[in-house]
Amino acid sequence: MKVLVVQQRYGIGDMVIFSPYIQAISNNLKTSVTLLAKKSSRARDLFAYDKAVNEIIDLEKSLDKVSGFLKLSNVIRQKNFDKIFIFNGSLRYKILSNYVGIKSIYQYPLFTSKDVIFQTAKIFTENIFSCIISSEPKLEIDNSELEKCKKKYNFDNNFKHIILGISASGPTKRWDIDNFIKLAHKIKNKVKCKFYLAGGLNDKYLIDKFKSSGLKDFSFSFENLQIKEIMHIIKNSDLYIGNDTGFMHISAGLGLKCIGLFLDSPAYSYSGYTKKIQAITPLGKTIYTTTHNTKGKDQVSFEEVAEKALSEID
Repeated sequence: MKVLVVQQRYGIGDMVIFSPYIQAISNNLKTSVTLLAKKSSRARDLFAYDKAVNEIIDLEKSLDKVSGFLKLSNVIRQKNFDKIFIFNGSLRYKILSNYVGIKSIYQYPLFTSKDVIFQTAKIFTENIFSCIISSEPKLEIDNSELEKCKKKYNFDNNFKHIILGISASGPTKRWDIDNFIKLAHKIKNKVKCKFYLAGGLNDKYLIDKFKSSGLKDFSFSFENLQIKEIMHIIKNSDLYIGNDTGFMHISAGLGLKCIGLFLDSPAYSYSGYTKKIQAITPLGKTIYTTTHNTKGKDQVSFEEVAEKALSEID
């Protein structure tokens, strides 16, 4: 049996959230699946060690949207899939599935748009297989690589290893770097610790400012690393504190406790799927009232973040 799963959202966090349902499809059908996904979701890294996924088709621009219909159809037809699971309500994918001759088609109701993504995916998959599926993600890693990582980066068990999610997809979603610096000094004065700065090359100015604040000897940056290697560093760590980013969702998927700052995004949609994420919202907001237009980066209580961070560390 050959099975195709379509999850076309852009984000790393989105792919982590959908991972339990992709795994459930594989487990229930007792076969690994092919995943159609955008490169920006980093599916190749997230599923690198997961036997549920045996192949990934990159949904490149040339294959996407109406203009890529025929090209994508040709790619899919050649693989002779028996079943397809479509985690969206796009009419395009419905037509495409019929066009290439896939016999068993499972898809969201057509034109499904605004939803709580983990709830819609959970209901969709549970209805197909008539079983309860946990929304808790469990990302797979390589244990031998985990030990190599521990030695390479000198993980000392006498220290607390803390991921700081300083990156964000936009300025309105980013807690000010001065807050992270202040928080790091506060934590450092309480416990022996090392900080891992979860950011990319675009965040170098933030990374440099953090290190130049007297924290250079206590920090290490992810800026030059690939997600697959970062995953092993995160797995060896103790806690995530930071913005609502892909790094937070990876951390949750690897079992870390996370303190997530939801400054300008729907906190329930992106934290309600797991017990690992403790959401902090702007003053006057709750996880149910934050949206993509909350713009509360200056309304988050530093004292609340620090209190919860120190509580988790202790």
